Amino acid sequence: MRDPKTIRNIAFVGHGHTGKTTLISAILFYTGKTNRFLKVDQGNTITDFDTEEIERKITISTAVAFTDFEKHRINLIDTPGFPNFFWEAESALYAVDAGVVLVDAGSGVEVQTERVWEVMERLNLPRVVVINKLDRENSDFFSALDSLKEAFGRKIVPIAFPLGKEKEFKGVIDLIRGKSYIYKTDESGKWEEGEIPAELQDKYEELRSEMVEMVAESDEELMEKYLEDALTEEDLARGFRNSVLAGDIYPVVPASAALNIGTWNLLKTVVDLLPSPVDRPPIKVDDIEIKADVNEPLAALVFKTLSDPFAGRISIMRVFSGRLTPDTVVLNANKETEEKISNLFYLFGKEHVSAEEAVAGEIVATAKLKNTFTGDTLCSKERPVKLPFPPVHEPTISFAIEPKSKKDEDKISNALHKLHEEDPSFRAERDSETKELILSGNGQLHVEVLMSKLKKQYGVEVILKTPKIPYRETIKGTADVQGKYKKQTGGRGQYGDVKIKMEPLPRGEDFEFVDQIFGGAIPKNFIPAVEKGIQEARKKGVLAGYPTVDFRVILYDGSYHPVDSSDLAFQIAASMAFKKGAKMAKPTLLEPIMKVEIVVPEQYMGDIMGNLNGRRGRILGTEMKGKKAVIKAYVPMAEMLTFEPDLTSITGGRGTYRMEFSHYDEVPAQIQEKIIEQARAEGRISAEEE
Repeated sequence: MRDPKTIRNIAFVGHGHTGKTTLISAILFYTGKTNRFLKVDQGNTITDFDTEEIERKITISTAVAFTDFEKHRINLIDTPGFPNFFWEAESALYAVDAGVVLVDAGSGVEVQTERVWEVMERLNLPRVVVINKLDRENSDFFSALDSLKEAFGRKIVPIAFPLGKEKEFKGVIDLIRGKSYIYKTDESGKWEEGEIPAELQDKYEELRSEMVEMVAESDEELMEKYLEDALTEEDLARGFRNSVLAGDIYPVVPASAALNIGTWNLLKTVVDLLPSPVDRPPIKVDDIEIKADVNEPLAALVFKTLSDPFAGRISIMRVFSGRLTPDTVVLNANKETEEKISNLFYLFGKEHVSAEEAVAGEIVATAKLKNTFTGDTLCSKERPVKLPFPPVHEPTISFAIEPKSKKDEDKISNALHKLHEEDPSFRAERDSETKELILSGNGQLHVEVLMSKLKKQYGVEVILKTPKIPYRETIKGTADVQGKYKKQTGGRGQYGDVKIKMEPLPRGEDFEFVDQIFGGAIPKNFIPAVEKGIQEARKKGVLAGYPTVDFRVILYDGSYHPVDSSDLAFQIAASMAFKKGAKMAKPTLLEPIMKVEIVVPEQYMGDIMGNLNGRRGRILGTEMKGKKAVIKAYVPMAEMLTFEPDLTSITGGRGTYRMEFSHYDEVPAQIQEKIIEQARAEGRISAEEE
């Protein structure tokens, strides 16, 4: 049985192209888990094994690998760095005990750095920062360090700095150990320990003094010793780890993942300073405390689901308490159903390594669970509990998708269902009104990846279209009209005659039918047929063929024939009356208005508000949350379809937004004309109806 104290669960997070996957490859090669240094450019890395990831050379979904270092098991979680796949990175952080945040030495803090940092702050996760790519031109460790301090404050503390710059970068000056580590040039990650070069001694003293001061600040006893100049190495080591675990210090180390420089120093930092599962505070759910104790009842979080062509559905989970063995029955607390664990294995990318059991703190996988998906908690029946997990983000972009062929139409539902098991962050649903299949994702790239997977994995090709807007029609005036249907065909005829008044209702009231027939002008048994005729007719309005809403119909008179009148005749008469009345009562078009909340860095607030005004938006107000501006507005749905790429362009990807339907409002006259013209072109209204 593995001792939870010897486990480190680490998520590698940061902006895209900062080298997360390459750093994991460097670690695996250095620790002997691979016999050569696997490269992203060669498409053979352990954690980027999906076809889309290999072709695009980016991480799209969370992947797991593991290694062993100094008698510790380190679980390495590789996460995406592009905003389109942010939920993948966020959900992975709920399964780990610490984060390794990568920053490009030439770019400093970028969008995803800020976003994952916010999540780690919310989860109180300890973290270490790696300033990577120090071998590149224009890389600058201290410039990147300044951007980190500016973004996240003085808790950012370097525990090492680079030996050499750009092409001359060859090693690390370790501030804790007071040594230099010069790495070999064969990408093996091997190094030689040496003394600190004389020309770097002053820099070493300066940075070490700052580091020791920060450690001493976090502990009164250490501060007293520090003031007396009596801090021992043991004091420093103990104090440093306590500071990192408490979130008082975020250590920074230099590296070049591509050259495997700084790898050993990072691994030492992970093992020496970052927490084991036992070091983390218990998770509190209601009145229950979930502790990393093998003797506690089971609680495991499924944080990722994979679809394997051979093994079927694979559930990757973090065991937070208790232990798990094959052939046991557990409770899915979210679905309130039992699941049988048939097998257990560790994941090494796409490879499976058999596991006899999994104890508190471990990350393990199982296959072919029937009702368990991402975000579910598996636990003992004696202690049902639902572990916290982030909600799926509201999609930011939608397309109507149409299969290219009839055979694709038959397969598309099953293919989308399979994709959704792996990636719950997109949504696919049939619009009941427009009858279109709407696919919604977290940006253009996300949708493109989904389309590509549909084609390659399931042989389904689709066409992307702009979704139709669910417009409505209403009336602004009143009308008093008659609808009379009379038909004689030799035998029994058809006769129905209604007189109605139409008037507008307040927005959102939909429809009201009022029966004011007195004296039997229309027999009571035909009144429901009149209402049914109006209800059927209003499904297709007179302007552009959209449903008509927010109006009242008053049935006040009519006539009938004792032989020829029927339900059908009165339905048709009512329909005729509706069409005539709707045309007379100043019909107009309504459009859906969305309530939008946009969060952007303060410097982009003016540009975004200008953009919203250009989209016919109405600003409701703004407020500041830290350095971020929150803009609230009403914007027509039709104008929001293209907002996501504009927001990304204006803010450099630093802006986010969410929206929900609010209400319907009248479409401006000049835009109405275009919509009506489009409806004619699509055949929504016929010449006869016009």
